[in-house]
Amino acid sequence: MVRIGIVGIGFMGMIHYLAAQRLVSGQVTAIVSRDAKKRSGDWRGIRGNFGPPGQVMDLRGIKTYSQLSELLADPDIDLVDICLPTHLHAGASLEALRAGKHVLVEKPIALKLEEADRLVEEAQRAGKLLMVAQVLPYVAEFAWVLHWARSGEAGRLLAGHLDRIISKPDWSAEIADPSKTGGPAIDLHIHDTHFVALLAGVPKAVYSRGVVENGVVTHLSTHYIYGSDGPACLTCSSGALCQKGREFTHGFELYFEKATVSYRLGTPLTVYHADGRIDRPALSGGDDPTAAFTAELQAAVDAVASGRAPRELSGELARVALLLCYKEIESATSGRMVSINT
Repeated sequence: MVRIGIVGIGFMGMIHYLAAQRLVSGQVTAIVSRDAKKRSGDWRGIRGNFGPPGQVMDLRGIKTYSQLSELLADPDIDLVDICLPTHLHAGASLEALRAGKHVLVEKPIALKLEEADRLVEEAQRAGKLLMVAQVLPYVAEFAWVLHWARSGEAGRLLAGHLDRIISKPDWSAEIADPSKTGGPAIDLHIHDTHFVALLAGVPKAVYSRGVVENGVVTHLSTHYIYGSDGPACLTCSSGALCQKGREFTHGFELYFEKATVSYRLGTPLTVYHADGRIDRPALSGGDDPTAAFTAELQAAVDAVASGRAPRELSGELARVALLLCYKEIESATSGRMVSINT
């Protein structure tokens, strides 16, 4: 049994806690929160942009700590699940690795590239797993197309477009503060850069155009540039320009040699075949907003048991995703194509 300690009981910490209830060979045995009410199980003040509202939780049998150091001193914790605000990810992850714990930290891995580098190096030195909770590859539609692309059934990916657009985040003061999140071009768009690297590999360069507000890039449209071994045209738009009437949307249309795969939030994943057939694959998870997080946490639990993390949770790949975000910001603000050297 892999014993998990969740650090930070905000919206994402609550989602991880709920998702963990369905784990096989893994369970949450401790939490860390500075808030005495949350340690008592009163999570009614928690609010987010999807999933259930906060509620009163039965924490009987769960150890509750007010400080990270207390959790790290607990010999019965195998995996530290860090769900703190973004600007605290790097420091808490470093502490946990140095304490000899395996780490799963919410995305992004860090706010600065040098912090990400330090974490990757520390995990290698400590001989512990550094995993980053990039949930998108576990969302049913994205998981399906990623598996299908890897199978080679439809041939090479020739071109495609992805998008992820939200309204301006206002469900907490910290999530709306770019100094603590990096703004939409990092906190939101890192889902896309990570998925692009999984789907098509790391591009050789990026060319981006963007909307800049008060010195912060709030929307990006990027062309990922590959050599002859990659797609000829792969693009993505991501940002915080939606109005409140539609607070979130995402999707993709991907053109393979033998089929086109299309998905838009609220519509079914659809496969258009060369012979005219149209398929709508059955997907697991249904309407459960925590299903992808359960799959993500299960992969982390299995990784601790086996000693090897999947590429979807790799700290090294999460660092590349952060690098791509910064290169796109550089391109959007300079008007130039920017090379990628990992």
